[in-house]
Amino acid sequence: MEPVFDIQAILRRLPHRYPFLLVDRVLEFVPGERILALKNVTMNEPFFQGHFPSQPVMPGVLIVEALAQAGGILACEMRGAEHQGDIVYFMGMDQVRFRRPVVPGDQLLLEARVTKMRSRAAKMSGRARVGDRLVAEAELMASFGSAATDPDA
Repeated sequence: MEPVFDIQAILRRLPHRYPFLLVDRVLEFVPGERILALKNVTMNEPFFQGHFPSQPVMPGVLIVEALAQAGGILACEMRGAEHQGDIVYFMGMDQVRFRRPVVPGDQLLLEARVTKMRSRAAKMSGRARVGDRLVAEAELMASFGSAATDPDA
């Protein structure tokens, strides 16, 4: 499947970098509505050294972070070109559920849908799958900042 956003386009939209960039490509994008992104899970991930050496499992918190990054791309695109380069801050999560483990070799499909959008914040529902099997789901909240208004800038 041809990506909608390849890794170079993702790097232009997210501030994250290795080892914390958890989106490899965007497969589907419906502006203002939903995104479907992909994370290839490999044994080379640094977290597998300690989680767990004899039975590697992707930490659930990183699955949720991957969903948040996919949602961040969606939310940034909704705000328009004048907000390119603004930072999306992960504010919160509710109703988080983990259904199955994610292991090396899996392709994690990350779907986020906007449920509420405001000028300074967004709420999204996220679902992570491996194939057609649900592995995690969550409600995610994010806020927007810019270098001009960010006190740490």
